[in-house]
Amino acid sequence: MEQFEGGTAVVTGGASGLGLAMAHRFAEAGMNIVLGDIEAEPLAMAEAAIAAKGVKVMPVRTDVAKAEDVEALAAKSFERFGHVNVLCNNAGVAGSPGACWELSQKDWEWVIDVDLWSVVHGIRSFVPRMIAGGQQGHIVNTASVAGLVSGAVGGPYTVAKFGVVALSEQLYYELGRAGHNIGVSVLCPGFVNTNIYDSGRNRQSAYGESEVAASPEGEQRRAMLNAMRDQMMQPAEIGELVFEAVRTRNLYIVPTGSEALEQAVRTRLENVVERRNPEVQIAVV
Repeated sequence: MEQFEGGTAVVTGGASGLGLAMAHRFAEAGMNIVLGDIEAEPLAMAEAAIAAKGVKVMPVRTDVAKAEDVEALAAKSFERFGHVNVLCNNAGVAGSPGACWELSQKDWEWVIDVDLWSVVHGIRSFVPRMIAGGQQGHIVNTASVAGLVSGAVGGPYTVAKFGVVALSEQLYYELGRAGHNIGVSVLCPGFVNTNIYDSGRNRQSAYGESEVAASPEGEQRRAMLNAMRDQMMQPAEIGELVFEAVRTRNLYIVPTGSEALEQAVRTRLENVVERRNPEVQIAVV
């Protein structure tokens, strides 16, 4: 994208973490901001912080797992601002620890609904309207390095994030073939200092409680991740990378700086090309 000022950016999961960092960065470029989030109090705080930058802000309580909520978010965004130029399908949860066979169906549904179906909902609700508007635009879908390398974190999260990467690539090809002036990026960060490691706080009642998350193993995992926070990337760093990718229309946003992550991605791709079984590593999270 070449023009940001006066445009509109919609960010789901925009009340904190990566979403809030993206919102701040697009606001600094002079864009109107729509914040979609399930948490009311953080949403109000985020609205005030973004408005302080002198741009127009609209907060919308949104459960991205529900297609009707995302459709309402799109309708309100276009009704208020007339156009949407940047859509960040960013909201996500980490899920519960445990092996694939230990997790309940509700554990699986929660993560798949929030992390993958929400991106599908965003594409279905926003992209037709963006195409009809005829303006330059960009879609940013938040995946994870777990969408490029499997085996390190939980099964539902990995499955969902691999799906987001594939969906983003598919959308990139389809929009390109159709000649629409809408770019696509997929964000694949490693560990970032956000509240996603405590995403159980927002687990909707429809999914019940996770027995695995309340186990000693779950508590140990949270404690370990909290101890690692000082070593993680900061959201503002990711926000800048996202803005630059939108500006230059780059599909893959894979933050550098961790040689271990770089090597893990490289090794996985080499394993596929060489038809070679991967080595089994001891899981760290």
